[in-house]
Amino acid sequence: MKIRKHAESHLVGLEDGSEWQIYPADFDLTLGWLSTTELDVVEAVDEISSHELVDREDGTRVRVLPVGQKWPIGEVKHSLKDG
Repeated sequence: MKIRKHAESHLVGLEDGSEWQIYPADFDLTLGWLSTTELDVVEAVDEISSHELVDREDGTRVRVLPVGQKWPIGEVKHSLKDG
């Protein structure tokens, strides 16, 4: 599905009305997204995020949570520390 809004680097809204907050370490992967970028929402298999947005063109995966949910602090600190 296409992007409806992506005005802030950490938030993205999709044309189905869903809104996602992007994991901070993945911000750089979204810099090239345009309103024409096609994304798929898939369930994540890690302890940090519940879902991922997958760019259909290049397969890039960005970890996300629905807007309003909180990132698990312990896992985030560990992930960022490990690079």
